[in-house]
Amino acid sequence: MPEDSNAIDYVMEKASGPHFSGLRLDGLLSSPSKSSVSSPSHFRLSNSSFSAIDDSAAPHQPFVIGVTGGTASGKTTVCDMIIQQLHDHRIVLVNQDSFYRGLTSEELEHVQEYNFDHPDAFDTEQLLHCIDTLKSGQPYQIPIYDFKTHQRKLDAFRQVNACDVIVLEGILVFHDSRVRDLMNMKIFVDTDADVRLARRIRRDTVERGRDVDSVLEQYAKFVKPAFDDFVLPSKKYADVIIPRGGDNHVAVDLIVQHIHTKLGQHDLCKIYPNVFVIESTFQIRGMHTLIREKDISKHDFVFYSDRLIRLVVEHGLGHLPFTEKQVVTPTGSVYSGVDFCKKLCGVSVIRSGESMENALRACCKGIKIGKILIHRDGDNGMQLIYEKLPSDISERHVLLLDPVLGTGNSANQAIELLIQKGVPEAHIIFLNLISAPEGIHCVCKRFPKLKIVTSEIDQCLNEEFRVIPGLGEFGDRYFGTDE
Repeated sequence: MPEDSNAIDYVMEKASGPHFSGLRLDGLLSSPSKSSVSSPSHFRLSNSSFSAIDDSAAPHQPFVIGVTGGTASGKTTVCDMIIQQLHDHRIVLVNQDSFYRGLTSEELEHVQEYNFDHPDAFDTEQLLHCIDTLKSGQPYQIPIYDFKTHQRKLDAFRQVNACDVIVLEGILVFHDSRVRDLMNMKIFVDTDADVRLARRIRRDTVERGRDVDSVLEQYAKFVKPAFDDFVLPSKKYADVIIPRGGDNHVAVDLIVQHIHTKLGQHDLCKIYPNVFVIESTFQIRGMHTLIREKDISKHDFVFYSDRLIRLVVEHGLGHLPFTEKQVVTPTGSVYSGVDFCKKLCGVSVIRSGESMENALRACCKGIKIGKILIHRDGDNGMQLIYEKLPSDISERHVLLLDPVLGTGNSANQAIELLIQKGVPEAHIIFLNLISAPEGIHCVCKRFPKLKIVTSEIDQCLNEEFRVIPGLGEFGDRYFGTDE
């Protein structure tokens, strides 16, 4: 790569086009630009961008929202409001009612005695298959149930395709734990029983061809007991409870804001709430493009790595505790602000971690920095060679520094050492430039209370335990020992 400034400017300019976090298909929603994912036409226009993406990359996992509540509680209205406000994403609505089992001839003869509000009335296995298929990025043909004949239509179905959000709605979608486990958010719509009964009478007489007496008889015999036995007990599984259903616009707006936040996160951030990826911008993508280029000069590699490291350090410092503080400004006014955490230190994992020390010192004047050296042999990384830590480290919050999180084995040993020295797990913030999913799983499963702050999550580890697409041996490239 040419080393003149024009070449650098050219790369930075090229990086301002459509981009994909970590060159991954599942990073599409991580882009801050909504226009880049707003329509299928974007994907057709951007086909040239996919040539750099490994075809083996896992598809994006849709965000699954479960919505339940009593009969006629306003579930569909809430779903419609959520879908309307998420119009810039691909959304699929799956109604549990579509998965009613068709009645046998014997059941049809005694249809008035059939309990449509019991879990056995639904084909839960097919519902699970539907959600699993959609989560894998495949289309699905949802059956259409005829409420007048109590049979599924044999010559019709509803085709749904790959999506960003799946909204699963029904009175018993929280009943089966297997279905609940597929959900990222669970919403219970809570509406007064009298209001629900009035709505059900109107709906069943107009839309389902029933008379009022049969609706009331069915409600007293099956619907209310089923609500008490199955629906109401499932309320405890809800993440959010919406009183008054679709009339509660404030609650729906807050839910939509939360969903927007989750859709902008990497999939691993949804699994592990202690993982934080700094917001991707064209500048950040441009700098990643430069430091990942194998032919970049050492000077430029160090320069742009330092810029990225500074951003990661600043973001990590934002997760430290603070205290409120008031100061008097030169105008004589009082300004209410915050005071930084005083008990803080850094610990670098030798040798690559030492590249992050200057950024930390630039942000935290006079900060103490300890050292840990761990022998790395293949993917083992389990031999501690050297450690020199502040004597009072147990009283401090610790910023653990290592630019690349690969397998997570070395990181786990460093973290274990800090905990043995008396540092609470929740007081450790692990800072790195890039992370492999395998490393994140390894660290977060063992230490769920610490925080990981990174600038990008890459695709995977290869058979040699190198991060892919990665940026090579960071320490050698940074300190110039790769020549």
